[in-house]
Amino acid sequence: MRTPAQNAQLSLLLEVAGTPKPGNVDRHRDLKGLRFEHFLAGAVGAQRGLELAAEGGGVGASFERAVCGMAAQGGGNTQFGALLLLVPLVRTAREGLTPSRTERIVESTTVDDAASFYRAFDHVDVFVSDPPSDLEALDVRRGSDAVATLRARELTLYDVLEQSVPGDDVAREWVRGFERSFAAADQLATADGPLTHRVATVFLSLLADRPDTLVTKRHGEAAAAEITDRARGLADRNAVETDLEAVETFADDLVERGLNPGTTADITAAGLFIALEREAIEP
Repeated sequence: MRTPAQNAQLSLLLEVAGTPKPGNVDRHRDLKGLRFEHFLAGAVGAQRGLELAAEGGGVGASFERAVCGMAAQGGGNTQFGALLLLVPLVRTAREGLTPSRTERIVESTTVDDAASFYRAFDHVDVFVSDPPSDLEALDVRRGSDAVATLRARELTLYDVLEQSVPGDDVAREWVRGFERSFAAADQLATADGPLTHRVATVFLSLLADRPDTLVTKRHGEAAAAEITDRARGLADRNAVETDLEAVETFADDLVERGLNPGTTADITAAGLFIALEREAIEP
């Protein structure tokens, strides 16, 4: 019987092992300076933070510890967004993993949790958009330097992520009951084929559902919409099983163009954790 922390690590490993996942690192594709083995090392490094969450530790402190360990490899940021979803899910698993219980956990986060979240940015370089002018003092890229302002405004971690929802689908999961993560778990449970193919199928389905917000931040709305349109055409015919070559071509094209739907991968990892915890899938 695996522990929730072990299932979270396994979800990170299964996510990167799934192939093809267009635009993302997988078993067959590396990105410039970011390789498959970096993700494996990141998943191992996150262990202690995930264990802290499973033991009932604070969401913020557990997340910071997981990110610190994740970052101890040569590729930089591998799973920051995935861990931001997984840590509260692991914490919730102590009580039984449901959307309502997960909502209660994230809504009960504190200013201290928010401070730990900001300090996590000291450990790794994460791509984020420029904040509105009234939030410049709370730019997460300031890391621990922004904590005093954070405390002065008495913002909890939930508050911080709620302000980030426009344009950030990881934050959106936090304030909308992890709805896409739980839906992804249901899809993984009912999809056909080997689990690595099911991961790719669900990734493609999520990508077809909504434009990836990381792509939008880096390359604009038009690029994100184009990717979603292409994914929709492939997802509609279950191409991972019926036309794998077309999905492989799509994946190679996005890697060549430097278009990385990383937020979609984060939600896929969260869905994997939920499905593993429910014993709805078994590797």
